[in-house]
Amino acid sequence: MSMADQLKRGLIALGLTLERDIQQRLLDYVELIEKWNRVYNLTAIREPEKMVSHHLLDSLAVAPHLHAKRLLDVGSGAGLPGIPLALAKPDTHVTLLDSNHKKAAFLNQAVIELKLKNAEVCSERVESWQTQDRFDVIISRAFSDMGEFVRITRHLLAPGGMFAAMKGLHPYEEIDKLPPGCKVQQVLPLAIPGLEGARHLVLIGLDDQPG
Repeated sequence: MSMADQLKRGLIALGLTLERDIQQRLLDYVELIEKWNRVYNLTAIREPEKMVSHHLLDSLAVAPHLHAKRLLDVGSGAGLPGIPLALAKPDTHVTLLDSNHKKAAFLNQAVIELKLKNAEVCSERVESWQTQDRFDVIISRAFSDMGEFVRITRHLLAPGGMFAAMKGLHPYEEIDKLPPGCKVQQVLPLAIPGLEGARHLVLIGLDDQPG
C-alpha cells in the first residue's frame, strides 16, 4: 500500500475529512522528517510508512477533541502533534515550542516548506517563556509526567483553557498526582490505525478558571 493510500484509509478510520492538498502536505512533511532525520536525529522511527501511522495519524487522532484559536505544542521536537494539527485545523494558530535549537531549525524550515501560515516556532524553555497571548489549548506528546507538564506551562494557559496530554496507557497514577486546582475533564481512549497498544488523550482544566 502506498503512503498516500495508507494516510487516506487512516483518515477515514479516524472520521477525518482533509482536502487532497492537505493530505499531500502531510506526506511532504514525512519526507522532510526523513531527510532531516539523517543528520538531526529528530525521531527514532526511520521508515516513512511507519511515520504515517506513528506520527501523522497518532497526532491527527486528537484533532476532533481540540477546539482552540491558539494552541501551544510544548516540546514539539519534530513538530508532533503541532504540525499535523496546524495542517488539519487552518483556523487554529499553532505555536511550536522546543528549546533545542537544532529541532527549532527543522521546525522553521518545515513551516516555510509546508507554507504553514498559521504556525510559528519558538525556541525557549517553556518554564521561563513569557507571552502576552495565552493559549486556549496547551498540548504535549513528549512529556513523561503530566503533573510536571501542567506545573511548568500553567502561566501560559488562557482563562477557561485546557491542557491536553497525549499518553499511552490510561495514566491513573499521574492523574492522582496532579497539582491542586487541576480537574480532569475527560480521558479519551484513541484507536490509531496501524498502531498497536493503548493511546489516550487526557484533557485537564483548572478549578480557578472560568469555563
